[in-house]
Amino acid sequence: MNRKKLQKLTDTLTKNCKHFNKFEVKCLINLFYNLVGEGTERQGVVLGLDRNAFRNILHVTFGMTDDMIMDRVFRGFDKDNDGCVNVSEWIYGLSLFLRGTLEEKMKYCFEVFDLNGDGFISKEEMFHMLKNSLLKQPSEEDPDEGIKDLVEITLKKMDHDHDGKLSFADYEQAVREETLLLEAFGPCLPDPKSQMEFEAQVFKDPNEFNDM
Repeated sequence: MNRKKLQKLTDTLTKNCKHFNKFEVKCLINLFYNLVGEGTERQGVVLGLDRNAFRNILHVTFGMTDDMIMDRVFRGFDKDNDGCVNVSEWIYGLSLFLRGTLEEKMKYCFEVFDLNGDGFISKEEMFHMLKNSLLKQPSEEDPDEGIKDLVEITLKKMDHDHDGKLSFADYEQAVREETLLLEAFGPCLPDPKSQMEFEAQVFKDPNEFNDM
């Protein structure tokens, strides 16, 4: 990518990006092209990270292991549902992922957990997600029972209008009262340690980039 094009892209993305400054956007664009690899653009292919490449980043860089959640995070980034995270989706996604406000993170986590996109987190959805995130104890007669109990406990704590499912309003109220509930159904945001390491690695001293 030539300098002019990079400059223009950086400017456009910085303008629309709340949480990164110009230097950081530039670093993330460079990282994106390193990850995607050069050359894909020339063949007229959409340039982006496909599901596997993206999940690999989530796994290696941010320590995520839950397939279902990683899949949902990918969908959260891939706003136009074309099966690829392009450079602007990458920047905007990371902006929220790494530095989003509580409001932004609540909206994002809720969308991740609302598996069928109907605006509610149902008991079935909770069950699915919790089943994935809990380690099975070999001694348990029926591990599903424990998860069902957990779903009930969660509903008791979070379902403010008692309709047996979580609306965004329920979820928001619960998270405001207890921030730990933000990721109640699985880790879909980076933990502080991997976030710091990622930023330290990617946002290096601007002087190193003088030859750009």
